[in-house]
Amino acid sequence: MYSEGVSTSERLIESTRELLWERGYVGTSPKAILERAEAGQGSMYHHFKGKPDLALAAIRRTAEELCATAEAVLGGPGTPYQRIEAYLRRERDVLRGCPIGRLTMDPDIIASDELRAPVDETLDRIRERIAGIVEEGKEQGQFAPSVDGEAIAATVLATVQGGYVLARASGSPAAFDAGVRGLLSLLAPDRPA
Repeated sequence: MYSEGVSTSERLIESTRELLWERGYVGTSPKAILERAEAGQGSMYHHFKGKPDLALAAIRRTAEELCATAEAVLGGPGTPYQRIEAYLRRERDVLRGCPIGRLTMDPDIIASDELRAPVDETLDRIRERIAGIVEEGKEQGQFAPSVDGEAIAATVLATVQGGYVLARASGSPAAFDAGVRGLLSLLAPDRPA
């Protein structure tokens, strides 16, 4: 599964990331982590203080990756509307859900200020970035002056996260796509104010 040059700590982090996404915190046992990482017993405790420390490293890595992916689209070319559209329509594994959004449904993650912090910070960072793009669009006359950038940014995130839930519930990405189409039709610059 892992190439020879990948360190044990890296394998542990990547395995924990995958398992958190698949099973949640409680379902991610040290034994499952070690098996997935192809690491020997005691490896986790050699590199990390324990499961919470390893989970935090994995959550931070996932958060960094999600922010980088979002920024690549939101900071790309195009008008503010086109960049928001690109973010909403970017390729996703919709039926797997969001690796950060899914953590918000994990009671053990939410109960821990330390584990919850990178999740909250990631969602805030993306929301703030989208709000800034909306403000940019208002300055360019693409969005009406009355549009609330913070509210639109919250709506974009709610559409994405809610779209994952609806798609998973129905077993089809169609529900996600319908939510995206609906939001984009409301945001369209040529729509009468």
